[in-house]
Amino acid sequence: MDSVTVSLNDQVSPCVEVIEVCGEWFVRVVDGDEELTRSFQLEPFALAYAEGQRIRLGLTDFDRL
Repeated sequence: MDSVTVSLNDQVSPCVEVIEVCGEWFVRVVDGDEELTRSFQLEPFALAYAEGQRIRLGLTDFDRL
């Protein structure tokens, strides 16, 4: 996963990423200096969580890796 965006003050820009590994779905949320990764058994639940986080952070989209 090489999709890190760095701003001028060396903080990572907010982002939401979804990835599937071995049948399990992971959603990674980066907001300033905080990073959270949650796992889901079902893709629709992971996508719904990612969409909610995208809205919360005011992003136009989330990344599917």
